[in-house]
Amino acid sequence: MSKQRKAVSLISGGLDSMLATKAIIDQGIHVEGLNFYTGFCVEGHTQAIRKKDKKKPKRNNSLWVAEQLGIKLHIIDIVEEYKDVVINPKHGYGANLNPCLDCKIFMVKKAHEWIKKHDFDFIFTGEVIGQRPMSQRLDTMPIISGESGADDLLLRPMCAQNLPMTKPEREGWVDRSQLFNFSGRTRKPQIALAAKFGIEEYSQPAGGCCFLTDPNYSDKLKDLWGHRGDKYYELDDIMLLKIGRHLRPRDNFKVMIAREEGETNFLHGYKKQFIYVELLSHTGPLTLLDGENITEDDIKLAASIAGRYSKGRDADEITVRAGGQHLQPKEYRVKALQPDEIPQKWYL
Repeated sequence: MSKQRKAVSLISGGLDSMLATKAIIDQGIHVEGLNFYTGFCVEGHTQAIRKKDKKKPKRNNSLWVAEQLGIKLHIIDIVEEYKDVVINPKHGYGANLNPCLDCKIFMVKKAHEWIKKHDFDFIFTGEVIGQRPMSQRLDTMPIISGESGADDLLLRPMCAQNLPMTKPEREGWVDRSQLFNFSGRTRKPQIALAAKFGIEEYSQPAGGCCFLTDPNYSDKLKDLWGHRGDKYYELDDIMLLKIGRHLRPRDNFKVMIAREEGETNFLHGYKKQFIYVELLSHTGPLTLLDGENITEDDIKLAASIAGRYSKGRDADEITVRAGGQHLQPKEYRVKALQPDEIPQKWYL
């Protein structure tokens, strides 16, 4: 009997990787999944925090896909290693701060290391030629294969018929005729294939699963780097950039203002790390101040900004308490700023 081949699938949680995995499983290959945790993934974090999203499923889509397909999923934390990809991408950024090509090379490289360590035969992904403008182009496919070290052990089932044969195809481990020739940004072929496979539920595509592709998030990260003076971040920074309204009223500090109860509860966990402002006289959001040499006048300005988003926005005066960062809690009375008193340039 011929040896059963083993492959690892890069599972993003989206439809393409789900379909690619199903197609390879159906060819009798033993498949396990890899998912790399960078900290920048869109799914889960804000949905889990914000109460207004409570009706949305609080799930990790990669785990959910693996469960639907009946395969084992290995989630690998690459937060520290991935920093160099974000900070110093060899191939540069996309439209925002997305280092998509370097990201794909890095993840395939990690997958190649994994298959050598675990005695698997090849790697495959859900990539489709032309679907992403930076990393999924005909001319970038061989760059990913080559610079990752995976070479022809990297198979792309969704568009394999548009690409040169890989070792799994040449050796007969997989039947190339049962792979696909998808290309472009349209999702219709994938949706049709999902129906053919009997897959009725899947994650809806929405421009990718990474916050670094989002212009608003990227602007906030650029601001963070610009005012720190270098490209550096920690996991807490990644998380906080996803939460609340961010405004920079003065060059030495910015404010992070919770937008609703769930975000307020989340930001409470950071009250010892930042200067905080909380309203006492009216219902309103928790606000954190991030910066250096923050003065009492800065705190009062932050309180006035927070008041604009409180029930005391039209009151003659609001009372707040500020503390944190070794400051003794102190009460202040200020007047809430009105919308036309907050310049648009303050908003990040």
